[in-house]
Amino acid sequence: MTLYGVTGAGKTAVTNYVCNQLEEKGKQLDRPVQSIIVNCRQIDTQYRVLSHIGNSLLEDYEIDEIPFTGWPTDRVFGELVKRMDSREGVFVIVLDEIDHLVKKAGDDLLYNLTNLNSSLKKARSCVIGISNDLKFTDFLDPRVRSRLGQLDVIFNPYDAQQLQDILRERVTIALQENVLGDGVIEMCAALAAQEHGDARCALDLLRVSAEKAELGGSLKVEQSHVKIAQHQIEADQMTPVIAKLPN
Repeated sequence: MTLYGVTGAGKTAVTNYVCNQLEEKGKQLDRPVQSIIVNCRQIDTQYRVLSHIGNSLLEDYEIDEIPFTGWPTDRVFGELVKRMDSREGVFVIVLDEIDHLVKKAGDDLLYNLTNLNSSLKKARSCVIGISNDLKFTDFLDPRVRSRLGQLDVIFNPYDAQQLQDILRERVTIALQENVLGDGVIEMCAALAAQEHGDARCALDLLRVSAEKAELGGSLKVEQSHVKIAQHQIEADQMTPVIAKLPN
């Protein structure tokens, strides 16, 4: 299965929720389910992904970690299969930002992971890929593409109304009652909707707006604070880009 959508569309959050539900259902059925989330922007080679998955299966008292480097890849894969079979159950492997991994390291890892069940005797596994790039499968071998893409789920960007709903729910947790001025949520949602419907952008805007209001001694967060927050966030995003420009 592959999940597609722009940044902040809820792909990872939904996947985490579904994995938690699967684990709970597994407990009810006495059939262990374990999800392993891999951030492929940080863990971006076949060796590191396989060792991360294998080490995620260890209990706290177990010390036989696969080393960070040094083993042949075949040995790491064999150890992963052995650990899965010894624990039995079902393993859900989530490759977040899978497109980054494929572009950097190719599709050998995906071939091995999507073919994992042929090596397992007592356990089963499935692979979920999460990508911002709808076209990343163009880089894949047809066999890998067929195995991975048996089900595609598209996450459309949030619209302004959906972003307002998200913000209102978070406000009840993060802020005291009656501290938001008129139109603050609507403004944050509208600005984020212009940024491809990014929920993270909307939440960041509201958070920074509240911080600006607090620092300025205001009793309420107003639209003026949102404008200040927008300028700060844009400046923070530009600073590292400018720093990398040649002198």
